[in-house]
Amino acid sequence: MRARLALPVALIAAISVTATACQSSSGDGGSDAKNAPSAASGAADYNPTAYDRLKDGGTYTTVGTFDEQGNPFNVNATLTAARVWAWYNANAITFSPTGEVQYNPDYFSDVKVSVKGGNQKVVLTINKKAAFNDGTPIDWTAIKATWKANNGSDKDYAASTTDGYDQITGVTRGKDDKQADLTFKGVYPSWPSLFNTFLHPKAAKADNFNKAYVKKAHPEWGAGPYTVGKWDTHSGNITFVRNPKWWGKKGKLDKRVYVNLESTAGINAFKNGQLDYVSAVDAESLKQVKGLKGTEIRSGGSPFVYSLNFNTKSSVLGDKVVRKAIQESIDRSQIAKIQFQGLDYQEPLPGSGLLYSFQKGYEDNVSAVLKYGPDQAKKELDAAGWKPGSDGVRAKGGKKLEVGYTLMGDDPLGKATAGALAAMLKPVGVRLVIKKADDADFSTILSERKFDLFLSGNRSMDPFGSRYLCELYCSDRESNLTAAGSPALDKEIRATADIADLDKQTAAANKVEQKALQDYARLPMYSGPSTYSVKKGLANVGATIFYSPLPETVGWEK
Repeated sequence: MRARLALPVALIAAISVTATACQSSSGDGGSDAKNAPSAASGAADYNPTAYDRLKDGGTYTTVGTFDEQGNPFNVNATLTAARVWAWYNANAITFSPTGEVQYNPDYFSDVKVSVKGGNQKVVLTINKKAAFNDGTPIDWTAIKATWKANNGSDKDYAASTTDGYDQITGVTRGKDDKQADLTFKGVYPSWPSLFNTFLHPKAAKADNFNKAYVKKAHPEWGAGPYTVGKWDTHSGNITFVRNPKWWGKKGKLDKRVYVNLESTAGINAFKNGQLDYVSAVDAESLKQVKGLKGTEIRSGGSPFVYSLNFNTKSSVLGDKVVRKAIQESIDRSQIAKIQFQGLDYQEPLPGSGLLYSFQKGYEDNVSAVLKYGPDQAKKELDAAGWKPGSDGVRAKGGKKLEVGYTLMGDDPLGKATAGALAAMLKPVGVRLVIKKADDADFSTILSERKFDLFLSGNRSMDPFGSRYLCELYCSDRESNLTAAGSPALDKEIRATADIADLDKQTAAANKVEQKALQDYARLPMYSGPSTYSVKKGLANVGATIFYSPLPETVGWEK
């Protein structure tokens, strides 16, 4: 699901590269390799503050809105939808900044995992007080309904991913209604990512799963410390208020407000004191918010990776020699320099689409199969019959070596990146044709593969990178934007899911990813920092990496 998004699925596509250009990286593997740090920033910076040190009351306001599809399990959901969902629905399992699993006792009072005869069993004991806002008890049927909606057995569900859910052979009632027994075929060590939130049984009916949350909220099917106060479909603004039906620690805030503004308007609103927090997406926005009275900059690592996707179904990029030559001609460190200019940030270039260099088990799989070398690229194109023409552009069989690059929006960083790529490819004999597209066309371009080269970003919502090997590289997955791969490789990819030990699974996934990268259809380009300007005193907000602070813990210091 690299192209789309869903919270339990973990890998979230950025709405467009240009819209999130702040999440960038700088590098090794190019001219600045010797100066780059050895690992991406694993630092978190969010003013962690204990619950009892927060004052009671106050409002927290940021830029944001609901999205077309508000159900994070749906294939058309976005990162925005997942974040909004979390403010009025269950946050049952979260992760620490570096990825350790944390069970929320307000939902799961006990969790037991065992393996017998090679098959995994998970027993979830649900908090006796837990209930949806309409009075329906949260019990084993909610877990079962969530599983059935996402396991792929019913094609009426437009589920974001079936991975993991399709390994569950049954969800049954345990010792009572408040216990769910999950049995797996084989093992699935990253199972917590499947049930970090869950659906009301009514929301899990196919028609509701697909349509009920389209530009709508259903607070009656939600649960948590906050519920919807106002959902303004005209302005796009949302207000969450304390939920009187919540059984756990009450939310510290009186209100959580999302205001629907463009990013530049958001910066101005923050400067005017209307917002409490804003993302500094590039050097210009950082310059505008740095040093403002009563504010501070919070910056840390980010589980983002931006990759250049090669459409193997397009006429010219169907040739693997061409794809490899293009990748060898790209100096990623220079692209990273463009992205990070003025951000005072450096990191090694990403070597994987699965894990980040601050994570255990990370390997630089890109460098294992690809070396920057324009001269080598020229030799390979010569040998394959692509001969330079009088204009410097190569041709073969009367066909010029022209490759389209789809540029979303009108962002200066996006334009600079496109220009740099064109300049890198020109000496090799490849003409990059830059094609502009509107942000609104993003999902259509991806779903219908209307591109040759496309740069898109993905955010990991959980630390189990190996789980997403198939989403990225299986040839039969829509989420594999490149359409590269083979049935034989698919088999190897799927075999990694049967490895019980997470460390061994990660090692196996790295080996398979190296094979997948030798299709030269996907090139991780940069990751980058998460940088925010925040009003002083705002607690548990900022650069959190894998951590999603529970809504009730967000607030203002006493």
